[in-house]
Amino acid sequence: MPPPCRPRFRAMIPGDLDRVAEINRQSYRHPWSAELIRREMDHAWSTVLLGVEELPAGEAVLGFVIFWLVHDELHVLNVAVAAEHRRRGAARALMEEAAARGRARGARLATLEVRRSNAGAIALYRGLGYREVAVRPRYYAEEAEDAIVMELGL
Repeated sequence: MPPPCRPRFRAMIPGDLDRVAEINRQSYRHPWSAELIRREMDHAWSTVLLGVEELPAGEAVLGFVIFWLVHDELHVLNVAVAAEHRRRGAARALMEEAAARGRARGARLATLEVRRSNAGAIALYRGLGYREVAVRPRYYAEEAEDAIVMELGL
């Protein structure tokens, strides 16, 4: 079993785009384009937060979370971890850090949508205290798959 990670967190910079886009491609059947990820860096309400680890060869980007903070709500749009760093707690750490940053900025609620078929992500979110509050039928148009809406009081 790989060792647990203890990432350091930092905002994404333009030089990270290729790595973040690569992680996104590894993680999703229909990944966001690099341009869409890049645009998230330009929105005042959006945060692209990286989890990084110092290795002998330099810094490794473990994964990322993209979230919006609008009024008193934190909305998680995307979270992904590099294939070689999965099962080490990076996704949990990224989600916990996003929630902490939202709380620090006045958020009272965190929300997200997740594919009904993504049992691993649903288990992670439940383990973090999220609860299922609604279903968005056919939200993921490519496969006509429902999204489960989950929320967490902050």
